[in-house]
Amino acid sequence: MKKLVFVGAGSMAEAMISGIIANGLIHNQNIWVTNRRDQERLTCIETKYGVRTTYDKRELFRDADAVILAMKPKDAVAGLAKILPVLHEQTLVISVLAGLAISSIERLAGRELAVVRAMPNTSAAIGKSATGLAFNAQVTEEQASLAKKLFETVGMAAFVEESQLDAVTGLSGSGPAYIYYLVEAMENSAAEIGLEGHLAKELIIQTLLGAAEMLKTSDKPSRQLRHEVTSPGGTTEAGIRILENRQVQDSLIHCIKEATAQSKRLGRMLSEAGDGPSGSVIELRERSS
Repeated sequence: MKKLVFVGAGSMAEAMISGIIANGLIHNQNIWVTNRRDQERLTCIETKYGVRTTYDKRELFRDADAVILAMKPKDAVAGLAKILPVLHEQTLVISVLAGLAISSIERLAGRELAVVRAMPNTSAAIGKSATGLAFNAQVTEEQASLAKKLFETVGMAAFVEESQLDAVTGLSGSGPAYIYYLVEAMENSAAEIGLEGHLAKELIIQTLLGAAEMLKTSDKPSRQLRHEVTSPGGTTEAGIRILENRQVQDSLIHCIKEATAQSKRLGRMLSEAGDGPSGSVIELRERSS
């Protein structure tokens, strides 16, 4: 690849830049980065990874093979309106903007472009993201393969239908936060039952790692693995009974459904902002803050 451009220099962009360079997928001098107006952040990224940075749009997008849209959601519509019309028709557009439909990107561009929509998660920062990918009819087989390879530098990546991406967002996009929420509860309970904080954290982390590895390596479904740990009349059964009485599983299901619904709502807001007057963009920014 001759040139990969990141529009946005936040944590997701940095995670991908780090993963791409570490895996030798693209040479750092072939990676270009820009953002809205934070020169200090660009200087930091340039110094740390040896990539190129600029605010000159003509220089930035000239001969770009792919452009990754990684700006803040509140800046998306206004930013895309300036970026998409100047892209070469052969440039692959990859969006990591939650909820923004491919059709909205096409509409803002005002013409056909090859577009891949991606939903990674924050575990990309340590190379453990779970990413869902969808693409439109203009994406070639070579471009689809490139997009998958880019996201495989920060974890696993799989193609899904675009209609499933809101569900991917609700499940794995927001998923790390659900796990951290569970760990918060385990840490709080450890304090109440008399375990020292540092030890409790080590025990919790190892328990999570062990359970995750069991799920990954075993052919058994999660329900069976749970039952194998739950001896009749034992400690696990006593704990699970409380979770069932408090309807924790139902609450988690509702949690993921609501996150999925919110992704759809954000998508509609972005679409409406892109279709409407400038006031719609202002409203979107206020509601996204």
